[in-house]
Amino acid sequence: MGSLQLKSIRKTYGIHEVLKGIDLEVKDGEFVIFVGPSGCGKSTLLRSIAGLEDVTSGAVLINGKDETLTPPAKRGIAMVFQSYALYPHLTVKDNMGLGLKQAGTQKDEIDKRVSKASSMLSLEPYLARRPAELSGGQRQRVAIGRAIVREPALFLFDEPLSNLDAALRVQTRLEIARLHRSLKATMIYVTHDQVEAMTLADKIVVLNAGAIEQVGSPMELYNRPANVFVAGFIGSPMMNFIPGDKVADAGAKTVGVRPEHLALSREQGTWRAKVVHVEHLGADTIIYLESEQCGLITARLFGEHKYEPDDIVYATPDTGHMHRFDADDQAIR
Repeated sequence: MGSLQLKSIRKTYGIHEVLKGIDLEVKDGEFVIFVGPSGCGKSTLLRSIAGLEDVTSGAVLINGKDETLTPPAKRGIAMVFQSYALYPHLTVKDNMGLGLKQAGTQKDEIDKRVSKASSMLSLEPYLARRPAELSGGQRQRVAIGRAIVREPALFLFDEPLSNLDAALRVQTRLEIARLHRSLKATMIYVTHDQVEAMTLADKIVVLNAGAIEQVGSPMELYNRPANVFVAGFIGSPMMNFIPGDKVADAGAKTVGVRPEHLALSREQGTWRAKVVHVEHLGADTIIYLESEQCGLITARLFGEHKYEPDDIVYATPDTGHMHRFDADDQAIR
């Protein structure tokens, strides 16, 4: 449906540079997620693609055509916002079809597209209702349906699940994934939630302070982070970082070990530590340890384990899954 190229996108507000020369290619049909901490520029980048922000320099190409100066309504994109932005006095059907009506689309065509979208999103029973009569998840589906009926080149999502409770987030995440497979559409999605990023994306773009740190598939970023920032941002609980001089033959300033790659023993091991806190999650047990050598480290054990605060244990890293980083915090391959 649509491809996207960003060429040296910069955005400044006065002396403050928000986007620092972003280069990115999104292929037709890809699901790409921008992820990063608050203030990293991910929403500004999405709004720049939509045309809701004027870029200071650079080019936005959609389907190979330079759309940098094209008004938002003519870019062939549809955007789903964090706030549902539904008209309270209109029915679900009229909310979904309003953009087409304003564009002069024939009524029969509007009805056809609304019917198709409502079927995909299981909204048929609610077409005559108004937003106040819907749950948060249903309202978000209406907002997504309003985007679908436009049949855009690009779907843009700006933290669409952040207003939903945990159960609804999971349900709506599954619906968005199913929708992507069904439409085979190009989707660009902004979130601060790495679980959303890891479970939905074909490709993740990790942003930090207005620049791209790494682009890759979820498991590429998880297994081969380019630097300390990506290694610490992707994965929950986050990766343990240990000074290289505390690890034999490390040859690195910093060594990273994910919590699931630490084995615990009560008898012997590499680092002696005291249990600080234990989280019993059923499927997993998360154990926080204080080590004289390494400071605070985290272990993730599969299943239920009977450790208690103040227990003395020994943590041993899996040397086959260590990540090494140099003095500039870049990965040593």
